[in-house]
Amino acid sequence: MATATSKSTSRSASASTTKSPSTSASAASGTTTSKATTPSLAARLIAECFGTFLLVFGVIGTALFASSNTGYLGIALAVGLTVVAGIYMVGNISGGHFNPAVSVGAATAGRLAWRDLAPYILSQILGGAIATSILVAIAAGGKAGYLAGLQDSGFASNGFGEHSPGGFGLVSVIIAEIVLTAIFVWVILGVTGPRGNASLAPLAIGLTLTFIHLISIPISNTSVNPARSIATAIYGGPDALIQLWVFLVAPVVGALIAGATYKYLFERK
Repeated sequence: MATATSKSTSRSASASTTKSPSTSASAASGTTTSKATTPSLAARLIAECFGTFLLVFGVIGTALFASSNTGYLGIALAVGLTVVAGIYMVGNISGGHFNPAVSVGAATAGRLAWRDLAPYILSQILGGAIATSILVAIAAGGKAGYLAGLQDSGFASNGFGEHSPGGFGLVSVIIAEIVLTAIFVWVILGVTGPRGNASLAPLAIGLTLTFIHLISIPISNTSVNPARSIATAIYGGPDALIQLWVFLVAPVVGALIAGATYKYLFERK
C-alpha cells in the first residue's frame, strides 16, 4: 500500500554527499572522513543495496501483511522507522540514500559525484527487487490463493485512476509525487548540511517520510522513490508496469527541482 524511501550520501545523513568523491560524511554523526578512510565504492553500493532492501521489505511487508490491522498509519510508521534504522546503520558508509530520487537530488546539489549516480541507482533497484522477491516467497506459503490475491490487487504498487487508493487521476498523482519528493529532498539537504544537526538527521528524515506517506498513500500509494515503485511493479501485474513511468519520472523531477534550488532558497547568507 505504500512506501517511499530514503537516502543520503557522503556529507549527509540521507541524501547528500560532498562534491569530492574522496570525502564522505556520516549520516549519524556528520563527521567527515579523510580520503584514506573513505569507504570504497563497492562498500557504498552494498550499503545502498542493503538500506533499500530494508526500506522496501519493511514498508511493503507491512502494507501486504499487516495493513488490514494497522491502516495507513502503520504503513507510514513502518517506512519512517526503517529509514531511521537504515541511516543509523549504514549512513556513515554510503550516506544512506536508499532512493534513486534522493541520489539525483544529491548529485544535482553537488553532494554526490555524478559518476557515482548510476551505480547507486542500480544498487538501490537491486535491493528493492530482492526485498519484494523475498516477500513473494513468504506469501507463497500462505493459504491457498493468498499470493495470487496480493498480485491481483497490485502487490502494493503505485498507481493512478482506478489503481489509486482514493481514485485520484494522473495529474493529481504527478503533482503530489513531484511536490512531496521535492519537500523530502529539501529536508534531507537541510538537515544534513553544515547548519543541520547531523546526529538528529535520521529522525528528521524518517519523520518527514512518515508524514509524506500519511498525505499520499490515498493519492498514489506513495512512491517518492523509483526503486520502491519498480520493486512492487515487477510483481504487481501488467497495469502496475504500464503506470510505472509516472513513478520513475515524477520523483526524479521533484528531486531535480529540490537539488537545483536548495542553495538559492535555503543557503543564502
